[in-house]
Amino acid sequence: MTLISSISGIRGTVNGLNSQNLTPIDVVKYASAYGSWINNKNEGKPKTIVVGRDGRISGQTILELVKSTLISMGINIIDTGLSTTPTTQIIIQERRADGGIILTASHNPKNWNALKLFNSNGEFLSGKQATEIFNIVEDGEFKFKKEDDYGKLTILNDAFKIHIDEVKKLNIINLEGIKNKKFTVVVDGINSSGGIIIPQLLHELGVSTVQINCIPDGNFSHNPEPLDKNLSELKNVVIREKADLGIAVDPDVDRLVFVCENGHLFGEENTIVACADYVLSKSKGTTVSNMSSSMALEIITKKYGCDYHSSKVGEINVVEKMKEVNAIIGGEGNGGVIYPESHYGRDALVGIVLFLSHISELNIKVSQLMDHYPTFVMIKDKIELDEKFDFIELEEKLRFVYKSEKIDDRDGIKIQFEDSWIHIRKSNTEPIIRIYTEAKSESDCKKIITDFKKLIS
Repeated sequence: MTLISSISGIRGTVNGLNSQNLTPIDVVKYASAYGSWINNKNEGKPKTIVVGRDGRISGQTILELVKSTLISMGINIIDTGLSTTPTTQIIIQERRADGGIILTASHNPKNWNALKLFNSNGEFLSGKQATEIFNIVEDGEFKFKKEDDYGKLTILNDAFKIHIDEVKKLNIINLEGIKNKKFTVVVDGINSSGGIIIPQLLHELGVSTVQINCIPDGNFSHNPEPLDKNLSELKNVVIREKADLGIAVDPDVDRLVFVCENGHLFGEENTIVACADYVLSKSKGTTVSNMSSSMALEIITKKYGCDYHSSKVGEINVVEKMKEVNAIIGGEGNGGVIYPESHYGRDALVGIVLFLSHISELNIKVSQLMDHYPTFVMIKDKIELDEKFDFIELEEKLRFVYKSEKIDDRDGIKIQFEDSWIHIRKSNTEPIIRIYTEAKSESDCKKIITDFKKLIS
């Protein structure tokens, strides 16, 4: 396995040879580089970093390595323990810290882990900032303090409460409407931190919960990516319990998927569409999603007479575009909702309160809400990358073959047809090529993908 370094963090499997996997040696090396980068800013001023982990088995061990490394560099640590990506972002802002690290490999299997790095705004690093840290790694020289100048450790036991309280303060949400509906919700916490914080949030909203896979021991009960094929148990329990809906999150709780009361998946692409629909119904504004997200958000946005923009894939790219166009809401079609009134980061908790406010005010079932939105089919495929694969050569070939179509090459190659598209790009988080396509029917999607695969066979 190749260790992957990108704006999405430093990610790899936790076993095997160092420099090829995320071993303890690699953890210390990258933590040292990040600590050096933090210390290089406003030299002499005491620095504070917020750290946390998701429920992965390797998380606690890696967290201790990260804390010890940073403390020995003279950096103060706020340890949130079992945490989520958005919780970490909220605490960085709340404590005015200099940065943060959450240990999570998001949707990857349990033998993976990662260091997701944040700046002092609680946002993912920009490409420039990430490059600065990777250059420090290559340089390989890290400065540590004498023991009298070590940083101090603070254990923060109420990080989830702080996060939940911040979400409940959002002016746009309808707390009374949610409580009055007396919803019953099935929660699939994928044996990580979502199994703790999501039920806590729902309890405070007056929502009854049925909990499955909510013990955060890292033994993921199914593939952790919240896709239809991985959520059979959740769908079955929603039907069995006659619940109003189901909720699934990924291990670090920045992706959110709903299940209808009839057991059908609402669809990860529709998460941002529904939340944006609610926000735009209250206040007009610009929306943003990445290039691999559904056309439905643009259609809904224009229904309100507002502007839509797309960005390159990756949370920080969406955030930067949102700031550029002053977007009122944005996100990614993988179930990520970014609502700036809370913070500039994907947050399942924010998505949940927006969604529940939406269906409580419309007074309809989740399955009925699906009828409000354009119907598209999206297929997400991938190809394992060979080390010798020349992606640049592939891009050039695609430009030639599809020269009569509209091409967007900001991030890989996206080819826009009349009422469909295909997006091909190298993943930031895995050694694969991602292939996304959207059309009005499954057969149209499959034909587009088949035609593409013929080009590289």
